[in-house]
Amino acid sequence: MVSRTQLKLLAVGATTALGIAALSWQKHEKRGRGLLFRPSEGTLVDAARSLDRGAGLLAASVALDSAMEHYRGDFQNRAMYTPLITSTLSLLTSGQGQQDPEAIASKVRTPIYVLVGLTGLMGTGFHLYNVTKRPGGLGWSNLFYAAPLGAPAALVLSGLLGYYAERLRNVSGDAVPRVFGLPAGKSVALMAAGGLLGTTAEAGLLHFRGSFQNPAMYLPVTAPPLAAGLLAASALTSPRRRRLRWLSRLVLRFTAFMGFAGAGFHAFGIARNNGGWRNWRQNLQAGPPLPAPPSFTGLALAGLAAHSLLDEEKELARYRWWK
Repeated sequence: MVSRTQLKLLAVGATTALGIAALSWQKHEKRGRGLLFRPSEGTLVDAARSLDRGAGLLAASVALDSAMEHYRGDFQNRAMYTPLITSTLSLLTSGQGQQDPEAIASKVRTPIYVLVGLTGLMGTGFHLYNVTKRPGGLGWSNLFYAAPLGAPAALVLSGLLGYYAERLRNVSGDAVPRVFGLPAGKSVALMAAGGLLGTTAEAGLLHFRGSFQNPAMYLPVTAPPLAAGLLAASALTSPRRRRLRWLSRLVLRFTAFMGFAGAGFHAFGIARNNGGWRNWRQNLQAGPPLPAPPSFTGLALAGLAAHSLLDEEKELARYRWWK
């Protein structure tokens, strides 16, 4: 039996370690490329590949989580196989995108990502119907124990990240990249910030159900909203606010590491259940969802890619002024 004091020490130690890791990563970030930097396709491709990585992490999380949850539901509705197929397809597509150095959008990846996003939207509708059809409707009990609304939404985000990645590949180095009518940096930043807030809401709901028995359970309901706020502020304010952008990057990196650490905490939570990992068949179903936390990592990577795009737009403006 782990005492409350031990859990507090574990939470403090984990937070400290994540902070040190984020600071170390921050110190090794690439510096600016000089006053007369000329924009190139390389930065856009790098950002696109980072978005592909984020899409892949979200897809992997959905694939594993939906496989476990729908297996527990005995696949009573044949449509429950759909997210397994589409999330796996998104994972494979994102893997191919990460390896593609070309600054040209793929005619295959784009429709796949659109299909993935639409599947996530339909899944959200199915899950909402599953919650509302039960006695009590949108009550706490149904939100806690019925089909999770956040799971298919993660599939929507995976499709969006991938679609954004493909849009970036089609932009020449001398043009300001735009997605959905907004400069790409701002568009990606706001999308990633919204995704972080939505994922936080899902984590907060489930951690509230768990009575926040482990103090570390407060991390995913505090760090990601802070990262989302700083990221949105970085996108909507002057690029001269370097301290704001530096802090935004730092908290995003903290959130990225936190996503992987969260999987470890969930494994620890499963071990604390009756029978621990020896009773893994039951505890994987009843314990905290093991594949869920890396969703934060995927969105944090998207936020960092947005910062690269914001820097690209800033340097492009400077280049045009000097030119």
